[in-house]
Amino acid sequence: MNLSEKKELVAGLNARLAETQIMLLVDYKGLDVEAMTALRVELRKEGASMEVVKNTLLSMAAKGTDVSVLNDAFKGPNAIITSKDDAVAPAKVLVKFAKDNKKLEIKAAAMNGKVLSMDEIEALATMPSREIMLATVLSAMNAVPTSMVRVLSGVPSAFLNVVNAIKEQKEAA
Repeated sequence: MNLSEKKELVAGLNARLAETQIMLLVDYKGLDVEAMTALRVELRKEGASMEVVKNTLLSMAAKGTDVSVLNDAFKGPNAIITSKDDAVAPAKVLVKFAKDNKKLEIKAAAMNGKVLSMDEIEALATMPSREIMLATVLSAMNAVPTSMVRVLSGVPSAFLNVVNAIKEQKEAA
């Protein structure tokens, strides 16, 4: 790879890292091609991407982005996983995959300019998906107007019950 290609790669990677919500750094040493392909497929399904980048190029591309806090972890064989849409999905996929494949090691992660510990990554992986969280918020927002409509409709029906009771009482008398 010549110098102009490296500069182009660094510029493109810098643009992607600048708009990413989360970046996870994994050690893939020991994984065979089938396992790496399966991991890439699972990540793509969740809107994340995985690639292997030289550490020197990665550290140059990370400058000026939120993931620059991981510069100390750019040692050894690394693969980066990035997602610009959802921070939870790639963490879920990686934690599940790491449990099934002991050779995959999650080394570090950065989200919003903060380095995440392994406990924080696992906590992120146990969170419900974005769709479920949005559905929960939507149902809570929908419950308030629905309850109010029920309360307000109860007043006229109670009034009608009182009027009917008075009517029945007068008819009986």
